[in-house]
Formats: sequence, structure tokens, C-alpha cells
Amino acid sequence: MIDKAKHYGFMPGCSLASYNPEAVAKTTAYLKSCLPKFSAVLKCCGKPTKDIGQYELFRERFAGLEQDLEEVHVEELILACPNCKAVFEKESNTKVRSLWEILPKTGLPEEVRGKAKDSDMIFTIHDSCSARYDKEAQEGIRWILKELGYQYVESEYSGEKTKCCGFGGQVNPANPDMTRKVMRRRIETLEDYPVVVYCSTCRSAFMQNHVKAWHILDLIWGPVVHMGDEPGCDVLEKPDNVWHNRFETRKQMMKCFE
Repeated sequence: MIDKAKHYGFMPGCSLASYNPEAVAKTTAYLKSCLPKFSAVLKCCGKPTKDIGQYELFRERFAGLEQDLEEVHVEELILACPNCKAVFEKESNTKVRSLWEILPKTGLPEEVRGKAKDSDMIFTIHDSCSARYDKEAQEGIRWILKELGYQYVESEYSGEKTKCCGFGGQVNPANPDMTRKVMRRRIETLEDYPVVVYCSTCRSAFMQNHVKAWHILDLIWGPVVHMGDEPGCDVLEKPDNVWHNRFETRKQMMKCFE
């Protein structure tokens, strides 16, 4: 249920901000139109710092994030990134909900509902390992696909049985061979279907292994996808793109509040 008397905040997370500024801005604008008391925060939750064992630095950075939320009076935080949600649930008293749980409650914009009803595309869904037990987020992703009009089949390894994309826990910088091994194991389970993800880093993992992958926000805000269509490039593969997009995301999000 949406409480319109409550002050909500939205935090897209680093990887989504690095991947698709336009989708973040459109999501921000839509949430703002649905929620009378609304703020947005563009900041890192600190999980990468924590994953490499720099706990004091993580606590310092996370405390700064919580202070920012307090200063704009956020009572409940909406998170697009499953990893950010997992961090907040463990480290904070701030109430958090997944964006994928919220959108079924606000409903999708009228202009996108059923837009893909004539598409011949059949997807499978990759549930992020950090959302393994987040039933509301998992159900929300499937609800969104149905609302858009897309068909999908479930992977044998979905929900609680999902497998890691290979990029989890900062393994890649320390042990790239292990990352590639985990990636291959996950890809073998997908049966050659194009993949829908709700973590931009998961998308990058699949794209780097020549698997067609779309972020769910690509499907909401982007053109209708048909069988044989190619997804956009793997933006996260190049650091220059990442930092440029984060700056662009900030600029576009600020326009939502002008």
C-alpha cells in the first residue's frame, strides 16, 4: 500500500545510474508524479567497500548517506538495486522497499501498459542473488512484464534457486577466473533465451558473455523489443562511460525537481 502522507525517497544505485540515465530520470519523474512527498538520492550505499573488507570506511560512508536521507526527511526509501536493499536491511533502521514492489502498487504509466502485446519476444528472467528471498521484488518483475505484454518462461534456477551472474561480492577484481567460471555456470541454465534482469551489473555479466540481456527499465521506457532485436551495448564495460553516465544521471534527476 502507498501512504501518500509519507515522505518517500528514491535511490537508483550506482550501477543503474551508470547504465541508463534516461531510464532513471523517467522513473524519478514518474514516482514524483505518484507520491506527493518525494525526494531522490544519488549516492553509493557502500557495498563494494564493505565487500573488500574496509569496514570502517564503509561505516563512515554509509553514515553520510543516512545523514543525507535524514536531512531531506525521507521516511521510506525506494531502491532499484537489490544489493542496496540488502545493505539497508542489514545496516539501517530506515524502512526500505524495492522499486519492483512499489510499481505494481502505483501502476505503470498508462502509455506503456500493453505496449508489447504484439511482440513475438519470449524472455527468461534472471533473479539477482541478492534478491533470492525477496518475493515481492520477484513477483513485481513478473507483474511488470505481464503489464507490458511480454511473454516469458521461468528458468529452472529462478527465485530462491537462482544462480549468481558471476559479478557478486567483488570477486572479479580478486579472482577473474572464478568470475568467468560462475558466469558460465549461470549461462548454461538459460537455454538460449534472451534475459530480463533488474540489476545492471547482472546485465553487464551476461552481455560480456554474448547473452542478449535487457534491464526491466529498458522494457518499460524503451522501444518494444521483438525476436531478433539486439540490446544496447554493455555500457558498464568501459569506465569512461560509467562516469559520464553518472554525471548525466545527476543532471537529469535534478531537472525532475525544477
